[in-house]
Amino acid sequence: MKTRFLLSASAAFLFLFSNAQQYSHDSEKKNILKTNLTAYAFRNYNLTYERAITKWFSVNVSYGMMPAGKLPFSDLFLKDEESSEFRDIEVSASQITIEPRFYLGNRGYGRGFYLAPYYRHSEFTLDNAVYEFTPDVSLRDIPIRISGRTTANSFGLMIGCQWFLGKRDNWVLDFWIVGGHYGTANGDFDGVSDYVMTPEEQRELKEYLENQDIPVVEYSVNTNSRGASIKMNGPWAGLRSGLSFGYRF
Repeated sequence: MKTRFLLSASAAFLFLFSNAQQYSHDSEKKNILKTNLTAYAFRNYNLTYERAITKWFSVNVSYGMMPAGKLPFSDLFLKDEESSEFRDIEVSASQITIEPRFYLGNRGYGRGFYLAPYYRHSEFTLDNAVYEFTPDVSLRDIPIRISGRTTANSFGLMIGCQWFLGKRDNWVLDFWIVGGHYGTANGDFDGVSDYVMTPEEQRELKEYLENQDIPVVEYSVNTNSRGASIKMNGPWAGLRSGLSFGYRF
């Protein structure tokens, strides 16, 4: 799935870039490469290509990824002993966004306020989350290491404003004022233990996991002598805001 979307994004980049070369004789610069600076605070490396089609319409294709590592800013909110099982969690993420933009005011190719409906495909992975399970039937601590992946598809709308800077209007500042998206997600997670659990301990683990009050999410649980597997699906939502800087050519 991830490979297919990466190939699709690459094809979109190549199509838009080759289409840009076809109109290179035009004195108006219609192509922008930029990156969202605020995302780097969350270890998200990203690149966006924007192609202006008309004075009021353009298409953005962007890709961002967060390499595997600790939760961003985890040292700020994981301070007490009750959160110790989350300290070694590793997460990674990636997203591909296709975003048509409708510029208001007819100020020029890619300049001014805009409305942008968009589609986003996201992937999120989790690893090394350790949960200490203590079944009543044995009262022994059973560490279970949880890992898995969630994929999501969502649609949204963003409002923003883009400026051209410099004597030749080569530099670009793109302010994502606010945006939001909503869709669906599917996840598969496995909990693995080094201990061999008895059938009674497996039943208790299954009952515990099935009785978790997780709102609006549907999930199924299967257990075995080494842990559990969980399949889940439900809604997916997010907000976007940021400041991008780039080059226009």
